[in-house]
Amino acid sequence: MTTTTLAVLVPLLPFLGAAAGLLLGRTAPGFVRPLAVLPTLTSLVLAALVAARQGGDTAVNAATELTPTGSVPIELALHIDGFAALVAVLVGLVASCVQIYSTGYLRDDPRYPSYAALVSLFTSAMLLVVYSGDLIVLLVGWEVMGICSYFLVGHYWETPEARAASLKAFLVTKLGDVPFLIGLFALATDAGSFRITKVLGAVASGGLDHPTLIALLLLAGVAGKSAQFPLHTWLPDAMAGPTPVSALIHAATMVAAGVYFIARLLPVFEASQAAMIVLAVMAAVTMAGSALAALAQDDIKRVLAYSTIGQLGYMTGALAVGDRGAAVFHLLSHGAFKALLFLAAGVIIHAAGTNSLAAMSRMRNLRDRVPDAFWTMTVALLALAAIPPFSGFFSKEAVLGVAEHVVTGHTEHAPAAAGWIVLVAGLLTAVLTAAYAMRLWLLAFRGRGAEAPDHGRQPLTMTVVLWVLAIPSLALGGFAFRVLPDWFDGRDLGPTLTTSVLGTGLALAGGIVTYGAWRHTTALAARIPLGAVSAHPEGDAAQVEAEAIATHEPAYGDIAYAPDPADPGRLLLGPLHRPAAAGFHLDAVYTALFVRPVQAGASLVRFLDREVVETYVRGAGALPRWLGTVVRRAQTGNVQTYVSALLAGTVVLAVAVVLVATGA
Repeated sequence: MTTTTLAVLVPLLPFLGAAAGLLLGRTAPGFVRPLAVLPTLTSLVLAALVAARQGGDTAVNAATELTPTGSVPIELALHIDGFAALVAVLVGLVASCVQIYSTGYLRDDPRYPSYAALVSLFTSAMLLVVYSGDLIVLLVGWEVMGICSYFLVGHYWETPEARAASLKAFLVTKLGDVPFLIGLFALATDAGSFRITKVLGAVASGGLDHPTLIALLLLAGVAGKSAQFPLHTWLPDAMAGPTPVSALIHAATMVAAGVYFIARLLPVFEASQAAMIVLAVMAAVTMAGSALAALAQDDIKRVLAYSTIGQLGYMTGALAVGDRGAAVFHLLSHGAFKALLFLAAGVIIHAAGTNSLAAMSRMRNLRDRVPDAFWTMTVALLALAAIPPFSGFFSKEAVLGVAEHVVTGHTEHAPAAAGWIVLVAGLLTAVLTAAYAMRLWLLAFRGRGAEAPDHGRQPLTMTVVLWVLAIPSLALGGFAFRVLPDWFDGRDLGPTLTTSVLGTGLALAGGIVTYGAWRHTTALAARIPLGAVSAHPEGDAAQVEAEAIATHEPAYGDIAYAPDPADPGRLLLGPLHRPAAAGFHLDAVYTALFVRPVQAGASLVRFLDREVVETYVRGAGALPRWLGTVVRRAQTGNVQTYVSALLAGTVVLAVAVVLVATGA
């Protein structure tokens, strides 16, 4: 079987599995789980074969015209370079782990068949984005992911939080997709084709007439899809969906699509110095702001959500300094440890019966209840904090290293200002990342008070997946930069001495300071009597999570007023804690700037429609109605009356004729 045929099957198999799962979900429920897991696993194997055959060498290209358009052709095209091959393997791995994990996590959920089918369709759409060589076909996968996210985030539609989160995710990402679509058409118009290879060829020959405008339009779509400032607010709220969905969206699909898209078309952005500066500023604000917000969150999943936003900031920062190798390297590393963090969080939520870190900090021996989640999450948090030798250290230091190269003039792919912005923001975020990672670990696993509830052992499918993902979280970094240089444009992605020392030192400092703050706050909290820990009864993990979402006021209600005397984040952030917990009130700003003016405009239109337009309509109908009433009253049914009226009319007409004739 040729490489092209294998590549076609990679996105096709999950799509067929989704279609079959929807058709057989009610008539043959016993086939739902195999149809969810087996096509995705097969797709992973085929993606690995494609990567092995591609080997980081010349890209695999194949195309056939989809339909004649008369102008710019639309083609069903494949373009598989080293980046595409590796990202497809990541998508297949995470999607397979999520599907296997979900068979245990949602084992008693009556909506599991539709859930599994949507996850498969989501996976297929992302794989289509990864392998596509045509921008219109890529756009199809891009939009299908947005639709799937709407349904998956709103899986617990019984809760108002899930309904609001799904609608918000859909609208915010669509808001970015409008300029994104315009940018794609403008790019194809300048390049004369939607084919990625031809677009890149046009860029190399200077064929773009409006590079800055096109790059900024495309960046708007990327900001929405990859949850970058200022269109990032949907991602923390999307935590109202099931935990496996969070793992899939954050690790390998949806948010990774925007970063991957810029990596694919990086020369388009490099053609505009202004666009690179904008990208660097966007990455810096995203990194630092999300790290501060993560340090103040009470909900364990919202901490991880803001963490994802920050790590995506690192990836876009690497792209802002013109190095897609470092960006995709961190995308791969982050995909492994972030999927592990979310899936481990799902086990912890099930055991604790709550999403709240404040509640977990009042539970003793929670780590003994979930030893697999404890050890694997510890590995993932160390990778997140970029502590050597875990994978996050190598990929994050690769980002800082390329920023240093731009600053010192060793590379001219980006302006020096972009390098300084990314480097300073990246080092600051390294401190904050280690701080919130340490805070999460301490509050979740070092609690005191009542004994943690015992819900028994989690299903084997949930715990095995955690250990599978722990392997790349530990070993992927060193393996990637030593063994796979060809897949990353042949560049050395090893950490530089300066950024390694600075980054690691700052991360260790952030963790140590947070630990000291926790010791201090715990000593203060020891003087306050601890109340009894309320826990949900033993049951299905998804049911426990849905109940936790519905009842967890600190995270989904007024998150800025969740008192926890043992929380070191309050001590570290000081007066910044309240605005950081509320996401710096960006949603309130959007409400004031956009939502209320739109609502006011809608109210004005409604008033004009009811009081002005309808008044004219009612007036226009009043005269015929009055005439009709008069005529109706004349219809008495009396023949004598009709004859008298006829004679009277005849007399009137005769008199009128005589008067007219006399006057003439």
